[in-house]
Amino acid sequence: MSTLADIHDEYDFLDPDDRYRLLIDLGRSLEPMPDALKTEATLVRGCSASVWVYPTRADDGTLHFLADSNAAITKGIIALVLVAVQDRPAADILATDVADALRPFDLSAQLSSNRTQGIPNMIALIRETAARYVAS
Repeated sequence: MSTLADIHDEYDFLDPDDRYRLLIDLGRSLEPMPDALKTEATLVRGCSASVWVYPTRADDGTLHFLADSNAAITKGIIALVLVAVQDRPAADILATDVADALRPFDLSAQLSSNRTQGIPNMIALIRETAARYVAS
C-alpha cells in the first residue's frame, strides 16, 4: 500500500469525479474481510454506511486491521485510515493523529457529511484498540 503522501499527490492532481474513482479503487484494494467477522461486535457505530473493523495482532506486536463497508466510497475512506495505522505497533498508532494525517485530503469538502460522519468513530475505535494493547 502506498503512503498517505503518495496517495495525496495523486488525489490532489485529480478533478472531483476522478477523486471519487480513486477512493473507490483504494477501497477495492482492501484485504478481503471474511463475512463471519462482520458482526455487531465489529460494527463501527455512527456511520451512515455499514462499516466493520476487526483488529489482529501479529507476533511482532504490530496491529493489523481487517475492514469493510457496504459502500464503495466509504471503503475508500477506510483504506485511507488504514494506510495511516496498518501493521504498526499499538504505541505508534496511539501517537498518530490520524485525523490530522487525513486533513490534506479535505474529505469534508469533497464528500457529503453522510460519507464522512463516521470517520471520527472509526479512528476512535482503532485508537481504543491500540490503547488496550498498550495497556496489556
